[in-house]
Amino acid sequence: MRPEVLYPLFRPVTELPGIGPRNAKLFEQLAGGRVVDLCWHLPSGVIDRGYQPRVADAEPGRIATLTVNVEQHLEPRSRKQPYRVRCWDESSAIDIVFFHAKPDYVRKILPVGATRIVSGKVESYHGLPQMAHPDHVAPPEQRESVGTVEPVYPLTQGLTQKVVRKAVAAALKSAPELPEWLEPSYLRQQGWAPWRQALENAHAPGSEAEIDPQTPARQRLAYDELLANQLALALVRRSQRKTKGRRIAGDGHLREQALSALPFELTGAQARATREILADMADDARMLRLLQGDVGSGKTVVALLAMLAAVEAGGQAALMAPTEILARQHYATIQPLADAAGVEVLLLTGRDKGKARQQALSRLASGDVKLAVGTHALFQEDVAFDNLCLAVIDEQHRFGVHQRMTLQAKGRGVDVLVMTATPIPRTLMLTSYGDMEASKLDEKPAGRKPVDTRVVALDRLDQVVDGVGRSMAAGHKTFWVCPLVEESEAVEVAAAEERYTALKSRFGARVGLVHGRMRAADKDRVMAEFKDGDIDILVATTVIEVGVDVPAATIMVIEHAERFGLAQLHQLRGRIGRGDQQATCLLLYQTPLGETAAERLKVMRESEDGFRIAEQDLKLRGAGELLGTRQSGFPEFRLADLSVHDDLLATARDDVQLVLERDSELQGDRGRALRVLLYLFERDAAVKYLRSG
Repeated sequence: MRPEVLYPLFRPVTELPGIGPRNAKLFEQLAGGRVVDLCWHLPSGVIDRGYQPRVADAEPGRIATLTVNVEQHLEPRSRKQPYRVRCWDESSAIDIVFFHAKPDYVRKILPVGATRIVSGKVESYHGLPQMAHPDHVAPPEQRESVGTVEPVYPLTQGLTQKVVRKAVAAALKSAPELPEWLEPSYLRQQGWAPWRQALENAHAPGSEAEIDPQTPARQRLAYDELLANQLALALVRRSQRKTKGRRIAGDGHLREQALSALPFELTGAQARATREILADMADDARMLRLLQGDVGSGKTVVALLAMLAAVEAGGQAALMAPTEILARQHYATIQPLADAAGVEVLLLTGRDKGKARQQALSRLASGDVKLAVGTHALFQEDVAFDNLCLAVIDEQHRFGVHQRMTLQAKGRGVDVLVMTATPIPRTLMLTSYGDMEASKLDEKPAGRKPVDTRVVALDRLDQVVDGVGRSMAAGHKTFWVCPLVEESEAVEVAAAEERYTALKSRFGARVGLVHGRMRAADKDRVMAEFKDGDIDILVATTVIEVGVDVPAATIMVIEHAERFGLAQLHQLRGRIGRGDQQATCLLLYQTPLGETAAERLKVMRESEDGFRIAEQDLKLRGAGELLGTRQSGFPEFRLADLSVHDDLLATARDDVQLVLERDSELQGDRGRALRVLLYLFERDAAVKYLRSG
């Protein structure tokens, strides 16, 4: 149960003054529908109203706060004309202008003969200064409240700064004093204010510089959020470790047979990762390990060696992939090696129906078949294993944690190995996979040539098409990826269809098309034709899945490469250069290029190291956009920015270890305050891992 002290923060925004049902919808779009969401909605800039010149000296285009006398109201002759109020000071006259004005309202706020403070942007109109729709009109005695620095908030259509400021002020007013969850000595050393004070300071910047994420108030709030994240992960991880596992240790005879059938030696990284995984499996505690390696670094072989160890120990193992294409590809890699070891592998996808499916299921349930590869079809209710020891899950961020748990539940104390081809920066590793140990494949298999990456302006498109034609004549295949279009998938599909039509008019039936709106079976058919048949150019949206393996494809054309994130460009480039042929990646861009886009393309040209690229991506885009994290199961941070606050993340991690060593069930004063912190940042699920939580 959420502690009572937090109730005021988790009320709906409609309980704040001035927010009705219509506005509530807009606030929900902007920040969220609860009071706490407004507290987390920090300013993105400031307006400084401290510039207070005489009217004659006011610079056009600048926000100024002026003291003026109201001389006369010039009402418009027609509705199309603005309402003007002529004012003056000792240096010059100025018109205050209102469009679609209510005359009574204007006369009330600017009565003739009165002195008023007006603040807004000064412009010049026919040689006379004017100010349209001033932000503030106030009597002289309220000068202090006008001539200050105001926060500027991100907005959504339908909400103004004034309305958002008022709502945020009301939200801050209802924020309670909370017990201090930070170590007192660390708090002093950092020079940070208590939580509520820090929150107020972050919403009251005194200058543009105080919007910086490194200001004390923002650092404090970011640290609180990261601390909640790390504490929650540590509690989950501790509970995982306490869950009894099984010791799975084989004698190595099946692995030796599979390795002798491999046409190459394992890389040093593959050998190291295999040792780490086998040591985990042989331990009493349950394994939860992440195997991350770049595209083509040989994760499937490492996974197979772990799966064979489970079979040697008398158990079964299953590998689950997010799509049928990927499942079939893993199966194609695993089957010949498992055959060499005399172990049968079963493939199970959503396509298997009827008698064949029933037969497959009964052989799994009886233990006749020891290895299974499949899609989410593996964790459906009617799938039972005789003795599942190891579950391998590929591209876990495509699956919910729930699905991981369902597959684990198909055995007793099942060890879990999660694989990803998405290189994850160290900071995201800590925030998202902090409940796992990690192994890294940071070497490419021997004999792979680096991909030649070139950056080409779109106005040279004809030359690119000619080049693709020449390479096709030489027996090579080409991926042609169409632009990522933010607005809608429909627009993306249209762009792909247009490029497909243009290339088809030149190369005929040797051009194929795949996009996200096609039926899975049609997509698979075109992919198979591209891999082994007569299609030599495949036009695609970004739907060409992670891991699709076409050794004959040596050219990758990415249209409008400036619209893609670094991680995505790197993933796409990884589709080629899988064989021993030299591969080329052409990044086509539209001029003029923005600074960030130019930097991204430069990084792609210079590096093939996925881990370096992921770190750069984090710097250039911030964690929110990285790897499309909004969809990928990575946590969304409201206050912390991982590209800036990574040092705080490391501190939070150490802090949590120390806390749990001293007060493992969070029963002391600081421990109880930390429970409040978990609820404040909605990491409630972690509290249930505490004995009296």
